[in-house]
Amino acid sequence: MPAKTTRRTIARQWELLKLLPSRGVGKTAAELTQDLSALGFKVSKRQVERDLWELYEAFHLECNETSPPYGWKWPQGTSIDLPVVTLAEALSLTLVQDTLKPLLPLPLLAVLQPRFDLARSKLDRLNGDNAAATWPEKVRSVLPSQPLLPPPLDEAIVEIVHEGLLRDRQLDVSYLGLDAQTPTTMRLHPLGLVNRGAVSYLVATAWDYEDVRLYALHRIQQASPTEDAVRRPPGFVLDAYIQQGALQFGGEHTIRLKAQVSDGLARILAETPLSGDQTLKDGTLTATVRDTWQLAWWVLSQGAGIEVLEPRHLREKIAREISAANARYQGRM
Repeated sequence: MPAKTTRRTIARQWELLKLLPSRGVGKTAAELTQDLSALGFKVSKRQVERDLWELYEAFHLECNETSPPYGWKWPQGTSIDLPVVTLAEALSLTLVQDTLKPLLPLPLLAVLQPRFDLARSKLDRLNGDNAAATWPEKVRSVLPSQPLLPPPLDEAIVEIVHEGLLRDRQLDVSYLGLDAQTPTTMRLHPLGLVNRGAVSYLVATAWDYEDVRLYALHRIQQASPTEDAVRRPPGFVLDAYIQQGALQFGGEHTIRLKAQVSDGLARILAETPLSGDQTLKDGTLTATVRDTWQLAWWVLSQGAGIEVLEPRHLREKIAREISAANARYQGRM
């Protein structure tokens, strides 16, 4: 038998073994054929039946032959922890690998790395024989903004931060703020980790204060672990903190935005609204949004496509930024 055919058969039968239940009446050959087809294997019911009988003695499978259709399953008490990943697991691990890397503690990431490698190896072996194996080559997630390269991270510092977050222990850090000339030494209470585009942020409180702030991981110059337990602000929930607009760099307050928008921007906003209560009528946009830097950046990015009418403080802020930009460009004409 050609090597390629052998590999294809082994891969299919291995997936078949993973699909078998360990309890109940078992799965029929027809059900298993459907399951394999859903995983991208081109196989007939007759081929599945041949595979099952080939595997029957080698793995001591059970076949419920009391009445057709026969159900197949693992014998009671048999371990079915096969030392491989299924095709579905391989696809999932490959697709989420880049997303998980900045969010997982390094020790756990090291444990998962062989699993990631195994997933990639499985897809490489099936490539060309199984349509589903090529899925990672056909899908991408792209940020709707100017792409930026991630800042370099000190792995030793990242590991200390991850350990403090995992064990709920305070950290002594030296932090260089965005506008600071020299780093500041502080005691942080790590509460969460958020990946925003190319930058990872530690969500934490400092010293005995209860106001929650963001600390970019790449700006932590030094970090030391402590054995002091983290003091969490009462009622703090990471998801609620994010929903309040913290990662949009602004306050918790909302405003009623009113603006005149171009036809092109109106079409875009009709498909992807700013908020659930957004209205668009005769080129006038109204929406309840959070008053954040992100909002101001978005408005400025639209150029002449938008004119803020209300609230007044946002209109004046945008006008100042546009005037300053115009003055800079005019000075270099």
